[in-house]
Amino acid sequence: MPKDISLDCRGLACPGPVMRCLELIEKDAPASLVVLVDDAAARENVTRLLVGQGYSVAAAEAPGHSALTATRAAVQAGSVQPPAPASDTVTVFIASESIGAGSDELGGKLMLNFLATLPELGQHLWRIILVNGGVRLATSGHPCLDKLQTLAASGVSVLVCGTCLTYFDLLEAKAVGETTNMLDVVTSLHLAGKVIRV
Repeated sequence: MPKDISLDCRGLACPGPVMRCLELIEKDAPASLVVLVDDAAARENVTRLLVGQGYSVAAAEAPGHSALTATRAAVQAGSVQPPAPASDTVTVFIASESIGAGSDELGGKLMLNFLATLPELGQHLWRIILVNGGVRLATSGHPCLDKLQTLAASGVSVLVCGTCLTYFDLLEAKAVGETTNMLDVVTSLHLAGKVIRV
């Protein structure tokens, strides 16, 4: 079992960096590793994966890339993995900043009302996933931001596609949720008891 490993994920599109890290961890379980990534979304996604796998992570910036140094934390006696969501949980998958076709103005008002009504699902609402134009809902100044922040504060997980944020040049404008990748999206859809697609 190797002790230290370097993994160069520069130039890989989402979810490549996360997948390569996960494969390495499952195969070799290194005590420490250094992962090189060259965009902010990959840095956030890989960091979240590593922390979720029990590593502490320190980031160092270099010209054109980040070096993420991960060290496996000591396993606490009796520690357990968080449980999978219950079978009656709901994931909401949002791929646009408006609902329906015909009028973007009306669609925006419908989205605002939809998000304001989601708390009616109570404890069943587990996760909201924002992709494509839906990532705009999580950015500073968007009319729906307050509703998403309220949901996040109540314990609802909000995942915002990092590739989409980067495409629309909105990574720095994200004001709620965790930057995510396609592996998290697919896993969330698989684990949810029900999926609502908007």
